[in-house]
Amino acid sequence: MAWTYTLVLSALLAARCHAQQFPANFQFGAASAAYQVEGGWDADGKGESIWDRLVHTNKDAIAGGATGDIAADSYHLWREDVQMAAQLGLDFYRFSISWPRILPSGLANNISAAGVAYYNNLIDELLLHGIKPVVTMYHWDLPMKLQDLGGWTNPLISDWFESYAAVLYSLYADRVKTWITINEPIVVCDFNYNGGNYAPGIKEPVIAPYLCNKHLMIAHAKAYRLYEREYKHKYDGRISLANNALWIEPFKVPRDIELAELGMEHMIGRYAHPVFSKEGGWPEKIEKHMLELSLKQGYNSSRLPPFTEEEKKFVQGTADFFGFNYYTARQIRPAKAGENGTWFIDGSPELDAMLEVPPGATFGATDLIAILPRGLREMLQYLKKTYGDHEYLITENGYPGWKDMEDHVRIDFIRDHLEQLLIAIEEDNVTVSGYTYWSLLDNFEWVGGYGIRFGIYDVDFNDPKRTRTPRLSAKYYACVIDSNSYNVSLECTNSPSTAFSRTPTNGNVRNSFSVLVSVIMVALFFV
Repeated sequence: MAWTYTLVLSALLAARCHAQQFPANFQFGAASAAYQVEGGWDADGKGESIWDRLVHTNKDAIAGGATGDIAADSYHLWREDVQMAAQLGLDFYRFSISWPRILPSGLANNISAAGVAYYNNLIDELLLHGIKPVVTMYHWDLPMKLQDLGGWTNPLISDWFESYAAVLYSLYADRVKTWITINEPIVVCDFNYNGGNYAPGIKEPVIAPYLCNKHLMIAHAKAYRLYEREYKHKYDGRISLANNALWIEPFKVPRDIELAELGMEHMIGRYAHPVFSKEGGWPEKIEKHMLELSLKQGYNSSRLPPFTEEEKKFVQGTADFFGFNYYTARQIRPAKAGENGTWFIDGSPELDAMLEVPPGATFGATDLIAILPRGLREMLQYLKKTYGDHEYLITENGYPGWKDMEDHVRIDFIRDHLEQLLIAIEEDNVTVSGYTYWSLLDNFEWVGGYGIRFGIYDVDFNDPKRTRTPRLSAKYYACVIDSNSYNVSLECTNSPSTAFSRTPTNGNVRNSFSVLVSVIMVALFFV
């Protein structure tokens, strides 16, 4: 019977191992954004973006007076970026297209041949290595000429964005099957206009965030409907937004439960409810709250512009999956006398509330990101409960480190978040199709300049060649992808990784192998 016991034990161990593995069709990726990595800010006729203008006219706005003029020089070193993605064995690489690199004026009357060629080359090289391109249309680098006309506070922005999307589809839809229209709408609208620190450098927290909010949702919907109408039947691609999902929980229970619910509607609901809810439009509680507050403040109507019934139907359902970035969490409480926080940073004047760091959270190189891995699972639970059993894609999740940090911290970060993600899949039955680490390589981290390092590849910004070097976390992530499990051995991470010397593994082959092992173990059990 010894052999029977051995087979039973082996089967149990295999089952335990399999329990720490992601579903067979789960995808792993990494991400970057055009302004943060490309450089070549005025190369080959590229137009000026709002970030170009900010860094060139307000040196004090960025740590160390840094700019994205060269950044990681991916405009010239894109082949190296693709090689890194191949070394990792990525299933997909998420990158953004620079609106002013394709359309220097922001409008379709002038399409840059050099810009078109750059992204053609990048897409084709990714596909050559079996890596799916996931393309973000807008990652914050609005053409300056459109900003001069009001940018996202001008209702015509939805038409301009639709025209831009039409150009991208006509150029790349035959090869790009997954599109993100807009990255982190809440940053584009609320963070930018409430704080005034990010481009375009305008602080107007009363009207601008809400004009931007509505115009952005219409712009997204126009881009989606255009694809649905003219390209879906040809290429069967998929489109969504990438919302920034700040997990908000009550500071004191039960006192702050309702406030936390309102905070979630204010934070993610305004950018998700119009698309994913059954009724469409703004979340009911936040729409009522903003109307009552606006009337109390002396306005004749809500500062949050209402949707018409036609607009509700037009925006509703304009996503094929729910994409979101998860970085951080906060607790919410009522503001005390004299407290008046900045929304998305430390509070909300509209909600008369303040945000606090949750107990047990840790920090990296910035105090804006309180790291709380359990918040990822809780966010997925909330989204499923609120919007239903959609397919969810983690479009960003990353650790804000510094250049010479001990990289085991980043490994722990990735492992802890993947563990929470897998629990959500297995125990909460949330449908999650993939995970995207931010970022593939070190980059220009907005107002943080080059002092904050998210990359699993180090970039030497003092070297004109912008030398890229894999960190220990890159080797860990390659092992995760190769094994389809977050629980990989130290030998894989610390020894010369086979993932960096093998031919990049096709995701289907990788997952089929995992399934094959399980089938063999089960078969042996019944012999």
